[in-house]
Amino acid sequence: MIKPEERFMSEGQSYFGSSENPETITHCNVWDWDQLRMIKVKGTAKLFPPDEDVEVSILARFADCLSPKVRAVTVDDEGLISEISTDLEEDDTMFIGYLSFSTAESLHDCRTIQYSKLQELDRLGPGVDLSAYHDESRISQKVAFKFNPIGKPRRLQMAWDELNLLKSLPPHQNIVPFDRVVLEDVENRVIGFTTKYIPGGTLDNSKLPFRFKWLQQLTQLVDFLNLDLGIMHQDIAPRNLLIDPETQNILLFDFDWVACGKKNLLDGRDDVAGMVFTLYELITGDGSFTSIPHWERNMETVQNISEWICNRELDSDVSTFRNFLNEWVTTRRSGDDMQRYLNAPNRLLWPDLPTPPDYNVPFEFGTTLDGETNWATGPRMMRTAMEKGQYVFRWERPPQSRLNKSENDV
Repeated sequence: MIKPEERFMSEGQSYFGSSENPETITHCNVWDWDQLRMIKVKGTAKLFPPDEDVEVSILARFADCLSPKVRAVTVDDEGLISEISTDLEEDDTMFIGYLSFSTAESLHDCRTIQYSKLQELDRLGPGVDLSAYHDESRISQKVAFKFNPIGKPRRLQMAWDELNLLKSLPPHQNIVPFDRVVLEDVENRVIGFTTKYIPGGTLDNSKLPFRFKWLQQLTQLVDFLNLDLGIMHQDIAPRNLLIDPETQNILLFDFDWVACGKKNLLDGRDDVAGMVFTLYELITGDGSFTSIPHWERNMETVQNISEWICNRELDSDVSTFRNFLNEWVTTRRSGDDMQRYLNAPNRLLWPDLPTPPDYNVPFEFGTTLDGETNWATGPRMMRTAMEKGQYVFRWERPPQSRLNKSENDV
């Protein structure tokens, strides 16, 4: 089940007047990762001050009780529902023009699975389900199904890059294996992908022990990605690390922040620094550095902490881990590490995200000063795409709590 603190994502507050006036009408769009839909929460600035995301805790109280048809709820200054709306015009969900598999040439060598063939077993986190399907030999396969239902340009780019990278990576004992491209059933559009499911949870769980050999494996993997393939993961963290129960190897996953050469490369998110912050968090349980913006973090601050207080079971002394890490960092930082990364001999390349043909369909966008219709192309709201008769893949689903209740009632 999705963690309660990860379930809702607010897009902020929109004020129809001064935010300092407590009576100003305020709208807050909140995305629900459990039900995969947007709900608009409406009230006043008194209840919804800027940047506090109060709307998340308010919606959490009654989200599971709302009809799937509800698009917006109005609450009073106590946070109690005073009105609901099923008007589609209240829904500000962005339309995603998912690419047809036939036009995504870079994916044509991938195996595929229809969305209807996936059986949902659990909801592991935002945009990741535990699913199962029967392969061509009728053997049941358990997989992690990753998808992006949010139409923001950055998220669309990340989803495209991760999918193309994973299908191109050579098999590696320390990377969760890619499985299949997932296609929706009506027009065979690419809506996500599956990877092998690794049970046991991530190393974000401090009760899981950590072995010295896993640090060695991880640094070797980072060297391979950076210096051989020219790839920067940019999000190495305990939550993105698993232990394979069959091989007892550490596994890295979640490549949606990946950089290829200079493309998507971000200051302060290089994998050497990521390794320092990750090992510190793994050993101490202190995740405070992850809350610091990546462009402001300094790995030397962590390296120079005199004592790392151990809060996890280790198979070697903390000093063994730290000495190995420091020697590796010194080796990587000696010479021009960035040039070695940029000149990687076996750089992986993939095409840029194509502009979805759906975005070339013109739609009405207000009027000109002369009162004539203004036509536009490009991204649009889901409701606009529906009005234009475009194919819209709908992600909405019942809350998991309702499914669990139904299963228990059987």
